[in-house]
Amino acid sequence: MNKAWEHFKTITHHRFVVMEGCFRVGLYRQGLFHDLSKYSPTEFLVGAKYYQGDRSPNNAEREDIGFSSAWLHHKGRNKHHYEYWIDYSSKEIEGGMAPAPMPTRYVIEMFMDRVAACKVYHRDAYKDQDPLVYYESSKTPPPLHKKTKRMLEFLLHMLAEQGEEKTFRYIRKKILKK
Repeated sequence: MNKAWEHFKTITHHRFVVMEGCFRVGLYRQGLFHDLSKYSPTEFLVGAKYYQGDRSPNNAEREDIGFSSAWLHHKGRNKHHYEYWIDYSSKEIEGGMAPAPMPTRYVIEMFMDRVAACKVYHRDAYKDQDPLVYYESSKTPPPLHKKTKRMLEFLLHMLAEQGEEKTFRYIRKKILKK
């Protein structure tokens, strides 16, 4: 029961950090509805079973059984994950799959999600560079549409170099006002 309680506290803390960021830039709906599927039995029970406190339980499930059932459920219900936007391609490309451009509000929510994950897992050691470092540490680059990739990387670099206040203000006044 302790792991379930700790997992509940972690996902709730994460949700509130995303909510705070979304509210600061004017994305109230995204903040209110962010990651609600994590409370569903399909995701919550797996998260509680594999809870460790310093990383996603989905990675632990993946290491244990070879895939994450919770992640497969989650990514199909949450439009702020780029995996939601992968579709079959009508062009001849390797693998036959291609990323579609994400609507701006979901790119911003994805950015907030990455910031919040770093804040939750790094706690007091969090630095504004952490989301960019984590993004760049990926063994293979995520299959993002070029527009989505350009916006996400721009915001991650801006956060790392200019800080949260300036980046959030830019999102609110320049990106979301268009």
